[in-house]
Amino acid sequence: MEELLNKARLVATKAVMDAGNIAKDRFGKVTSMEEKDDFGDIITEVDHLAEAVILNALTSAFPDHKIHSEEAGDNGLQSEWLWQVDPLDGTNNFAIGLPVFTASITLLHKHEPVLGVIYEPMVDRLFISSVNGGSFCNDTALNVMKRDHPKKFTIAWIQGHKVQNDEKAVILRQYIDVNCKRMMRLWAPTLQWCMLAKGDIDGIILYNSEGDDLYSGILMVKEAGGIVIDFEGNDFTGMSNEPYLIACHPDNKDYFLDMVRKGLNSSTESLHII
Repeated sequence: MEELLNKARLVATKAVMDAGNIAKDRFGKVTSMEEKDDFGDIITEVDHLAEAVILNALTSAFPDHKIHSEEAGDNGLQSEWLWQVDPLDGTNNFAIGLPVFTASITLLHKHEPVLGVIYEPMVDRLFISSVNGGSFCNDTALNVMKRDHPKKFTIAWIQGHKVQNDEKAVILRQYIDVNCKRMMRLWAPTLQWCMLAKGDIDGIILYNSEGDDLYSGILMVKEAGGIVIDFEGNDFTGMSNEPYLIACHPDNKDYFLDMVRKGLNSSTESLHII
């Protein structure tokens, strides 16, 4: 397995950087976009161009592996190895000229992430994590930070496209927003996972958001010393179609669990949902 993972790291690193640089070169020059669904998600020509580069690289190097990509879907193969590809995480940001997006590749073995490679092209940050190998940004080791003043926490919120204004989600978002320094919503989930691993923010609360941008981030945080748990406090392993997750420093586990419980049990009387 070690030999395969070493090869995978090299292939994924080059592919994700090539894809990211396609987006960087075309930033501010979007010529076409279309809506993917009824929930506001869009796709541009850059999604397709970046995806093609990654898929060609992975297919050439690992022809027997299963691949699932954000736009192209499943390649139809059966394998204990699964690649997940999000060629442009943050497409909506990219399309409106906001330079907050990444390219992400994950390799999973028997439903567990073993390699995550994320590239933030506008600032040339390459994030790499591997199982039992740590997490790194441009070769600098990452560590989830512990801070002692929850009211000064910056907490990232991630929700699935279909969640929209789900009543419980809205209530929980509001509760978090008024009980921390800042609640962050970037609409580029992989970048938020990297920020937690890097020590820039204090936690992530994820509400029913599963996709090709999830597992590279989870591995990044775990290998940087963080924990990823469900809303009941159980360690999150494997894969889930409907994940509800908390990620933070281990010492802050009880604080985040209490926040989520209180938030979900908050009153709706003063909350008007449009």
